[in-house]
Amino acid sequence: MNHFELKHAELWCEDVPLKAIAEAVGTPVYVYSRATLERHARVFSEALTGLDDPWIAYALKSNPNLAVIKVLQRQGFGADVVSAGEMARALAAGVPPSEIVFSGVGKTHAEMESGLEAGIGQFNVESEEEGVELSRIAAARGMRAACALRVNPDVDAGTHEKISTGKAESKFGVPVSRAEEIFAHLANLPGLNLRGVAVHIGSQLSSLEPMETAFTRLGELITRLRAQGHRISHADLGGGLGVPYKADDVLPSPADYGAMVARATRGWDVRLIFEPGRVISGNAGVLLTRVIRVKRASNGPPFIVVDAAMNDLARPALYGAWHDFEAVQPSGNRMTAHIVGPICETGDTFARDRDCDAVAAGDLAVFRTAGAYGATMASSYNSRGFVAEVLVDGDKFAVVADRILPETIFAAERVPEWL
Repeated sequence: MNHFELKHAELWCEDVPLKAIAEAVGTPVYVYSRATLERHARVFSEALTGLDDPWIAYALKSNPNLAVIKVLQRQGFGADVVSAGEMARALAAGVPPSEIVFSGVGKTHAEMESGLEAGIGQFNVESEEEGVELSRIAAARGMRAACALRVNPDVDAGTHEKISTGKAESKFGVPVSRAEEIFAHLANLPGLNLRGVAVHIGSQLSSLEPMETAFTRLGELITRLRAQGHRISHADLGGGLGVPYKADDVLPSPADYGAMVARATRGWDVRLIFEPGRVISGNAGVLLTRVIRVKRASNGPPFIVVDAAMNDLARPALYGAWHDFEAVQPSGNRMTAHIVGPICETGDTFARDRDCDAVAAGDLAVFRTAGAYGATMASSYNSRGFVAEVLVDGDKFAVVADRILPETIFAAERVPEWL
């Protein structure tokens, strides 16, 4: 469920007409619903109520806007971060350091230092080499870094290849076949409190079966590690639960997921960590855009040219991803069209041969389910600015990320005096 609904023949976010936001802020603009974020957070938390003290760490990579993080922090969520920049955002939004998990395969020396200085709750170590380096950094400071070893279970998540992270050829984690050997090595190093294991097999998963297979393998590993004398108190199960991008998509619910987790982890006797991202923020946002013109084609459907582009919403160009396209003031008429942006690339295409609301130049429209991996993946390609972001709360709204104009971007560039 989300709070973007038709009222009085036009699309509103909660109690604010999207037309009012477009008039005040301009387009394109991302619009997020606080009520939807909070509802999704509650539903996910309630799905885990049967577990003992679950640690829910919102995956900032899905949407790192400070206001979004703050909303979720007030719902009791911690943060899963993959860079020092994300860690700084989590801290700025009020997430306690002890509730931050630092994941990611490429943590730098400086990032590990900053995590230790901040006192974060856990590092998810992605390789033997990373663990050795973290040990040296922590020991030199007279500290012990709480950490878990991320294991690659060699499970096909059944999702897009670019967001699949748990197969043997993936860059993430250590091979499950070497996990015991690497765990034993790292557990004996100074400066490390290697207290658990972690797994994450991919994003936008449409089936629970691959997750359950991965969790089963992780549980078997925990049993073997304990038999070898290791203390295992934490297990990070990652995230990856998918969301419906199409109205008729049927995906596992958080309740289904929670029931599977309870079944798969029965008897583990650990604190479970979860890293939900898209399932919290995805349907809580839309990209509001304006139609520049409808261009007749020499053959085939016309082109709906909108002012949003692949630099604002990259997922269709990167993954061939689907986002529902709807008029803000639908007439009830339909059309078949290609939906494109103004960037000088054929890849700047949101949809082809799409049956959609009939629109004309000047009309407002939205791309649905754009709250995750939208603004955070934006660029300034074609010397376009960065899109603005707005948070709606009931009958009020606020700009929570300013539009960054092209002139602001190139003001940071320099032409050397010798040119």
